[in-house]
Amino acid sequence: MSKFNLFRKIVLFIFLMLIPIVGLYFYSNQTTTNVLSKELSQSNTNQLVFFQNQVNTNIDILASWPNLLLHDPDISSFRDIYLQDKYLNLDAINLVKQIQTKLSIQESSSNWRSHLAIYSPSLGRVVTESDAGFYSPEELAEDMKPGWQVTPYDEGSDRRFLFVWYSVAPYSTQHHTGKSNTVIKVEFDSTNIQDMLDRFKSDGRSDPFYYKPDTGVIYNRTADQELINHMIAELGRESLLDVENRVKEVDGKTYSVSIVLSETTGWYLIDYIPLSDIMKPIHTSNRLFYISISALLLMSCLAAYLLYSQVQVPIKQLVYVFRRLQAGDYSVRMKVSGRNEFSFLATRFNSMVEQIQELFEHVYMEKIHVREAKLKQLQSQINPHFFYNCFSFITSMAKLQKYEAVVAMSHNLSRYFRYTTRQERELVPLSDEVEFVTHYLEIQQMRMRRLQYHLDLTEEAEGIEIPPLVIQPLVENAVLHGIEPHSADGEIKVTFRILDGVACIQVDDNGIGMNGRKLAELEARLNRPMDQEMGCGVWNVHQRMRLRYGEEAGLRFAASPQGGVRAVLYWPLPDRLGGINQSQGRGQRVDEYLIG
Repeated sequence: MSKFNLFRKIVLFIFLMLIPIVGLYFYSNQTTTNVLSKELSQSNTNQLVFFQNQVNTNIDILASWPNLLLHDPDISSFRDIYLQDKYLNLDAINLVKQIQTKLSIQESSSNWRSHLAIYSPSLGRVVTESDAGFYSPEELAEDMKPGWQVTPYDEGSDRRFLFVWYSVAPYSTQHHTGKSNTVIKVEFDSTNIQDMLDRFKSDGRSDPFYYKPDTGVIYNRTADQELINHMIAELGRESLLDVENRVKEVDGKTYSVSIVLSETTGWYLIDYIPLSDIMKPIHTSNRLFYISISALLLMSCLAAYLLYSQVQVPIKQLVYVFRRLQAGDYSVRMKVSGRNEFSFLATRFNSMVEQIQELFEHVYMEKIHVREAKLKQLQSQINPHFFYNCFSFITSMAKLQKYEAVVAMSHNLSRYFRYTTRQERELVPLSDEVEFVTHYLEIQQMRMRRLQYHLDLTEEAEGIEIPPLVIQPLVENAVLHGIEPHSADGEIKVTFRILDGVACIQVDDNGIGMNGRKLAELEARLNRPMDQEMGCGVWNVHQRMRLRYGEEAGLRFAASPQGGVRAVLYWPLPDRLGGINQSQGRGQRVDEYLIG
């Protein structure tokens, strides 16, 4: 299966799907943040402008009072009074009282606490709401300046500012106060502005204050004066515009600062709001979005994992068991878990494979039984054939009056009969089979004094088992068809070797031998049904080995280096003995052994 499985594909798909969503949200969030920040700054600036207009309106109203009073008849009469001495007569006193009443009414007409004073240069007196005393013309001339004059003073621990406005009549004498016939002064202190700042702050503003370079600061009564002083220090490094909004970092924190200049007084109205407060709703929304995206991603991964575990894993398991089944492993079973469609499929699959396994085992057992029956039939063919040869030999020896050979053959027949009757197993130790061949060769040696034999059984043969009566027919074939027709001395050599996990028993003789064509015909007849020309023993051995070990076992013939025929019996060994290799190459190794 590909490593890029269904689970990873789904997770990758979810990530790819979330990328444009997060990207669009990020773009939208940035746009919203910029617009919101701009709109909030503009809104704050607009409110400051509105508040500044309210303050300027009150100040302009106070500045307009002198013009109203200058046209009042009583005040006009007051400026025309000329007394010979410094004391007021009764008419002047009554006129002053009327003027004081009007001043009181005028002062009460405004919400701001203010004071009005009328200076009469002709009388040398100044009339206020509660007094009509003398004044110093020199001091008045020194204090009189155009516009609002601001004078700081301390009231306990508070720093306050006194705002004063002078109006003269006639207006042409504004710069020559000695020629003026009336001077009216309006004054108020900064507590009026503080009251308005407090009300403005109570409406949700951060911390508004008034500031004028080289003059001072008017705080609201709950202001953070230390922070405002740091703010003013930062603002003082740059020139201020009439109306603006800027971002300043003070004490490691970023603020949005709105500034509006009062054209009436020349003071700046300033308010600041921490950017974190402005962006708090957006940040809260961002956190909720990211938490939602994370939760969605987590749930998507969980859903992908469930889909992987409930679908992909069973499919992989199904593919695996099908491959095992294809390889011939009918014992494989799917693991059944849960109660879903795949568990139903696994149960049905297991039931199907179990039935197939039972059917195959039944057929296989039948094949084994047939094979065992055939093996026993072939093995039984050896016994009468061997007995026929032995009795024929005994008869011949008896006719020749060679009684020792008859006795030896009789003993051999008794050992053989005991060997075969005690043999219940399908395989016997190779050493027992070699011992049995030795007895046979001793009998043949008695029969033919010119016969010599040599058995080469190495230590590798220990523990190896073979089907019974598979070597003796090869030795007998060499004696009867190789040595006996030949007049010279005969020699039979039996050798055992293991080549790449294949056991080989080689029987060589120096008899009359066979040419290559006859050897090839002999090998070809081994795989065909037995005929009269083919010896029963040799064909029997080849068929028994094929039935027992399959196509990788059998009998081969070649010319022997000793001059006769070489017969090689070969079969594959178990892992514990030779470490069976792959089947390819075994035939080549046996061919080399034949040539060797």
